[in-house]
Amino acid sequence: MGDSFTAGTEPGVPRWPDELARSLGGRYVNLATVGATSEQVESEQLERALELSPDVVTLVCGANDVLYSTRPDADAYAERLSRMFTRLRHEQPGVMILSATYPDISRFLDLRPRSRIRVERGMKRFNAASRAVARRHQVVLLEGFDHPVTTKPAAFAEDGFHLGEEGHRAAAREFVRALKNRLRPRARPA
Repeated sequence: MGDSFTAGTEPGVPRWPDELARSLGGRYVNLATVGATSEQVESEQLERALELSPDVVTLVCGANDVLYSTRPDADAYAERLSRMFTRLRHEQPGVMILSATYPDISRFLDLRPRSRIRVERGMKRFNAASRAVARRHQVVLLEGFDHPVTTKPAAFAEDGFHLGEEGHRAAAREFVRALKNRLRPRARPA
């Protein structure tokens, strides 16, 4: 579930959820849509995801909330994200939920100085909210904000903003690594 980060924007380019699903095996449906806000993910994608009775759910959204609003509301976003995680956990006990923070998208866009500051601050607040909500709900969270791949132009599509093939491969690798770390049995103290 989510926005263009998950839906992808380049036809024919394997997306990170495709790669993740391939590594996990089983049935897979990508419900994400380009341009989706967290409100749209909750109202248009969550119900369908629950109908599928998933074992694993990826839910990454929030960047469009920041881009589309002059006053992005990180508290409302956190409440919405928490509601979605709560419903997933309540209606699909045992589901593994994965999410991610976003890189500072202000550096990828041609913005005027005030808009750049607004987007940068908004992304920092939304990422902080994502971290707090994920921690509270024990969600696997991929840190995308400072990830080294975000400094590589080859990781992005021609628009310089959305993930390209290399970026999708890197995200898939990181999600697989995060899942393995979560599923690895912990050593018991002697």
